[in-house]
Amino acid sequence: MVNKVILVGNVGLDPEVRSLESGVKVARLRLATTERIFDRQTNESKELTEWHTVTLWRGLADVVDKYVRKGSQLYIEGSIHTREWTDKDNQKRYSTEIVANEMKLLGRRPDNAAPQHSVPVQPQQQPSNQPQSATVATAPAATPQVPNDNPDDLPF
Repeated sequence: MVNKVILVGNVGLDPEVRSLESGVKVARLRLATTERIFDRQTNESKELTEWHTVTLWRGLADVVDKYVRKGSQLYIEGSIHTREWTDKDNQKRYSTEIVANEMKLLGRRPDNAAPQHSVPVQPQQQPSNQPQSATVATAPAATPQVPNDNPDDLPF
């Protein structure tokens, strides 16, 4: 079975970055993806925007903290995770997010942004042949499990 998501979009707000008591860094951001759909009956093009919550752990969270801001264009690879909890009114609630295991910074580079080479997250350096993007290495395979019973357990 496969649970894989690939998104290219723009960050809607400055990311939230926190450190857990254990020292592990986690970042959360909102990513907007827009697709254009052409309606043949009206001869008009429409834009549909979807907003995604993306969570990034450890080394990727460090990179987000240093280089990602509102408006940044990102390439994200990860998987879909849905959490379920009961709110204070005893109603079941659900939250769906993307847990990223790879991120690339796209678009033009401001003066204070990431360099055009790889940013190592793991010991080995990943080559980058992309002229207008900075490649960010894949995060460690072991992603901490987030409790499913209460959204207040999350660091955000």
